[in-house]
Amino acid sequence: MDATIYHNPRCSTSRKALQKLRDAGIEPTVVKYLDEPYTTEQLTGLIADAGLTVRQAARRRESLYSELGLEGKSDEEMLAEMVTHPILVERPFVVTDKGTRLARPLEALDEIL
Repeated sequence: MDATIYHNPRCSTSRKALQKLRDAGIEPTVVKYLDEPYTTEQLTGLIADAGLTVRQAARRRESLYSELGLEGKSDEEMLAEMVTHPILVERPFVVTDKGTRLARPLEALDEIL
């Protein structure tokens, strides 16, 4: 099975998701999205494919979220900030042949493995 994980190695949930893929016998393509930022089209597609809204995919606990005043912004404005500042994107997104999920909670991966 082909898989891609949009990974932040500093995030424990992202590390656990990567290990879960490997434990399932899958060696995924690892995209370190802080080094290789999302395009607007790519992020829009991941969010839609995972069945989320832009707000659900935003990392609201990140201090930059408040600093930029994203709570009152439109989805389009929020998406633009998430593309500009990928730290604002919840993580990790995982894509397999069976679909796309945001691995929060980690058990969400079971649906696509």
